[in-house]
Amino acid sequence: MDCKYFGECGACRVYEDGYEAQLNEKIQINKERFTPYFSEEISVYKSLDAHYRARSEFKIWHTDDEISYAMNHIDKKGVVLINECPQVNVHIGNLMPKLLDAIKVHAVGFKLFGADFLSSSSGEIVVSLLYHRPLDEAWQEKAKKIAQELGIYIIGRSRKQKVVIGQDYVTETLHVKSDVYRFKYIENSFTQPNPRVNEQMIAWASDRFSDTKNDLLELYCGAGNFTIPFAKKFNKVLATEISKSSINAAKENMLLNQLNNIEFVRMSVEDFVAALDGVREYRRMKDIDINSYAIHSVFVDPPRSGMGEYSCKFVSRYDHIVYISCNPLTLLDDLNILSQTHTVTDMALFDQFPYTHHVEMGVKLTKKGL
Repeated sequence: MDCKYFGECGACRVYEDGYEAQLNEKIQINKERFTPYFSEEISVYKSLDAHYRARSEFKIWHTDDEISYAMNHIDKKGVVLINECPQVNVHIGNLMPKLLDAIKVHAVGFKLFGADFLSSSSGEIVVSLLYHRPLDEAWQEKAKKIAQELGIYIIGRSRKQKVVIGQDYVTETLHVKSDVYRFKYIENSFTQPNPRVNEQMIAWASDRFSDTKNDLLELYCGAGNFTIPFAKKFNKVLATEISKSSINAAKENMLLNQLNNIEFVRMSVEDFVAALDGVREYRRMKDIDINSYAIHSVFVDPPRSGMGEYSCKFVSRYDHIVYISCNPLTLLDDLNILSQTHTVTDMALFDQFPYTHHVEMGVKLTKKGL
């Protein structure tokens, strides 16, 4: 990726010698990190080296009568004004200058401080415009004109206010090997930012269950990013997530993909374990016959804080564990617990966030003695 803001913009922090150099640095660091648990070769899944992000957030900076996009400086010394970003996909990249021009022409830039982009691979885009002022009917009429002119959806946000022009979601299509999946991605909710690497993560995780059967338990299922593809491999899937909006999106995505063998439950891991063990009854579990499930496999994709001791002890009950981590450091802590009962049989590195220090790691664990 060639970017004229390298060395200034804080969005990229590892850029010297190009894409391969930053990737090799990540590979070496994580090989050393995980050697105590896995001494074989870690599979590596690359990103596109430019135009890989399907969502991005920018500040809007006002200088006299002009407005620009801005990012934090790499040294945290104020901001860097930018007029392009080669991280974002071509659809967002093409839209960025047109949107600024439209904001100026239609005079909707007053107290505008941010613009968030969410795009599908086909070019469907939702733009969230963030304001430090209430949005009135005059703003809505102007926003409608901009949305129509640019062929996009617009969300206006200010304190305690959300104005939707068109719709607040895009529909993404993911290609995982020979299968095609559709997902509704809602504005202001978590989605994987790098769709091509996401496809590789789903394929890798799915293949790690190729030698398992029966039913699957998934914790931290989000909006069903992994759940939906897993449903084709297992008889039944029981998936839990604490976020209400994510569970609602997951249920919509299940219908979008015409599946009927998934049960989504909005519960924390702690509450789910209590229900599973009969310690406490929950209304959310009243229609689920847990005894009808033959679960030998569990999939987890926890937040950056990792799973922690309680959740690790729980998943240790199952023969097969596949773990996707967005934080190698908390993954190390969790492996210290999980390795007491399980052996790491496979690992992968996914370069979800090129030109940064961040990676996603995949781990397959099998119960000792199997």
